[in-house]
Parts: sequence; C-alpha cells; structure tokens
Amino acid sequence: MSDVTKEQVLAVLAKVRGPDLEGDIVSRGMVSDVFISDKKVYFSITVPADRATELEPLRMAAERTVAAMQGVNGALVTLTADRRAGTAPAKTAPPPKPQEPAAGHAHPHPPATPGPRQPAPKAGVPGVGAIIAVASGKGGVGKSTTAVNLALGFQANGLKVGILDADIYGPSIPRLLNISGKPQQLEDRKIAPMENYGLKAMSIGFLVEEGTAMIWRGPMIQSALLQMLREVGWGELDILVIDMPPGTGDVQLTLAQQVPLAGAVIVSTPQDLALIDARKAIAMFGKVEIPILGIIENMSYFLAPDTGTRYDIFGHGGAKSEAERIGVPFLGEIPLTMDIRERSDAGTPVVVSDPDSASAAVYREIASKAWAEIKGKPLRNAPAIVFE
Repeated sequence: MSDVTKEQVLAVLAKVRGPDLEGDIVSRGMVSDVFISDKKVYFSITVPADRATELEPLRMAAERTVAAMQGVNGALVTLTADRRAGTAPAKTAPPPKPQEPAAGHAHPHPPATPGPRQPAPKAGVPGVGAIIAVASGKGGVGKSTTAVNLALGFQANGLKVGILDADIYGPSIPRLLNISGKPQQLEDRKIAPMENYGLKAMSIGFLVEEGTAMIWRGPMIQSALLQMLREVGWGELDILVIDMPPGTGDVQLTLAQQVPLAGAVIVSTPQDLALIDARKAIAMFGKVEIPILGIIENMSYFLAPDTGTRYDIFGHGGAKSEAERIGVPFLGEIPLTMDIRERSDAGTPVVVSDPDSASAAVYREIASKAWAEIKGKPLRNAPAIVFE
C-alpha cells in the first residue's frame, strides 16, 4: 500500500467538528501543516488560549481519527494556544467612562494606580526536582557533548538524572547515547523515556528517522517541545538537563519563559567570536530572570597524545575572564581531546566509558560545582497545572 498523504489526512480531519460543533477543524483553519515521517503523522491544532484545557477532547478526537487511518502507525497531535484562533473572543462592553465630579467637588480619593503585573506561574514537571538548561549562543562549540557528559557527571555523583534534547532541527542525543528504537506509551498516556547508561532521555530524534528534514513552524516546535517535557513519564529525578538548541531564538525564549529553570550553564570556546555569542545567551537568560549557574570553557586546550605538549589552539582563558567580568561562576575547562570526540561519536560518552580518565574527572567536577550552585539558589516552585 502506498504511503498516506497530507491530503488524505486533511480529508479525514475534515470530519472532526470544530469547537461548539461549528464547522470542522480544517475549514476553520485550525490545523497546522501536516508532517508525515515513518508512517507517523504530526500536526497541531490552534485553539483559543483560554479554552485549551476545555478543548482537550477535540485534540484526542483528531488524534484517534488520524491514528485509525490505514497506513498510519501513530499520530502526535498537540494544541497550540492562540487568542485569535478557532472562535472569536466574547464581546465585552467597553469600560465605563469615569464620571466627572460635580462643580466645586474634588474626588474624595485619587484613582487607584494598578500595581506591577505579576508573571504567570511556570508549570513544573511532577517528580522532577531541578531543571537546568545547557546553552550556547552559537553552534559548533560542543554543547551537546558537554550536556551529555555533564548529565552523566551528575549521575556519577549520585543523582537521579534525565536529559531532554530540545534541538528539533538537529537532535544529537540519540547518537551521543547510542539509543535507537521508538518510545512506548505508558498507561496514563504519557511517553516512556528512552534510557541508556542509567540516564533517562527524550528527543525528537526518537520519533522521526535520522536525517529527516524537520520543516515545522515555530508554534508547532514549541508545542512539541513542551509536550516532550511534560507528557513524558520521567519518574523521580533529582535533575533534568535540557540540551538547548544553539542561538537565542523563539525556542530558547519559550523554554526560558515557560519552564521553571533552576539556572543555565553556558558553554563557550575560548576565542572572541564564540564569547560574543555566549554573551547573547547570557543576556537572554538575564532578561527572563534565569540565573547563570556558570560558564564552561570547552575545547580549552589541546594536549598532543604523543608528547603531552599543550597547545592553545583557540586561545585560552577567554571564558574564565568573561565569567569574572560579569560576576558568575567559572565551572571549568574541558580539553580538546581525541578521546572525548571518538567516544562521543561512538555513543559511549567518556564519563561512563572511561570513568578513571582525566576528562571524566573534569566533567564530574563541573557537575559538582553546578549542583552546588543549584543548591545555593532558591528554586522557584510552580503549581502543577495541565498543559496541552
């Protein structure tokens, strides 16, 4: 049988009634672009923000309808909140104009001045203690390799740890952890995380084939990321590490604004160009009031394997100087070694494959320093709310 097409999916979805049984979700423009990979169908439904919880049955109906199609092995459907979508907001009367006081009479009290608007609480993840972001302002600095070895460093120090791959366009956690296969669904409709080396992991790379070009738009990416975070059965974790995508775009801002992060770890290489981009990442977290747990200088220096001679290929000490300049902790220097690179490419991170090596010791020490920073900062507890 030939593969299912977007047109066939939309034709089936046209039978799903819209909110309040008015029209269908396709004709009302509520369905995003449909993405199909490995006989799995992915799309989002745009609904009014204030009706997201109420319209969960609509999402479930669309998911069941598509999953039942011949030639479809599964469907991932998310709700994207939009105040202008699906149904128009109820019309409200304009606020009454303030009455002018009668002549010769002053207002008995001055008009009240509204206080500062409080930010909406961020929804936490049940069972997860601290959530931290590992970020960089640019790609190519070894951020994902650092994130994986840092997570394994936390674990080696006695913590229960998970890692979330937030890079939709270039997921690398499946390869770095040598994990293949597809996640299974638990009884409570949550997804079971994949696992290797005792580390629980989730990535879009587990849901689509390697090399598949992801062409999702921003709202769909953000919805999928939050679903991978909050609809995964992480169990009890001391810490969840989020491997952020490079840069400072919408995805990074969404996670920083909507996830109760205990802090961020910034990865940079020593040279000035990398530090310029690292400063952008630091500035972004500063704007959303996420504390910087510290800066790591990756590829800090190269030790020749034959002679032991040290070479500062990218310069040296730039990240440490930057940390001192802005007053945040410097977590450590990670050398540029063939060992780290080869073991990462093979899916056998150095912290677990060569735990007695100097490189593994560096990651464990950095994890210890970062954990000390987390424990020294008050975690912002958020009420548990349902996110769709």
